[in-house]
Amino acid sequence: MKKIQKFLEQQTFGVCTRLGEKLDIPGSSIRIFFIYASFITFGSPIILYLGLAWIMNFRQHLRRRNNRFWYS
Repeated sequence: MKKIQKFLEQQTFGVCTRLGEKLDIPGSSIRIFFIYASFITFGSPIILYLGLAWIMNFRQHLRRRNNRFWYS
């Protein structure tokens, strides 16, 4: 089960895990929240999830770029 969870986290941006680490909440609770909220609100939390994934990816890109300049 852990292998499946790790694979899914790698393929789905890791937003729930990262939020869980920042807020000190289990990532599985955040996943369940997104699933239930998506059903209740007809999918609008998916937009929030994708926005958070984009922000995380952009910040990671900026960190890599800044580190490259420091070590050049």
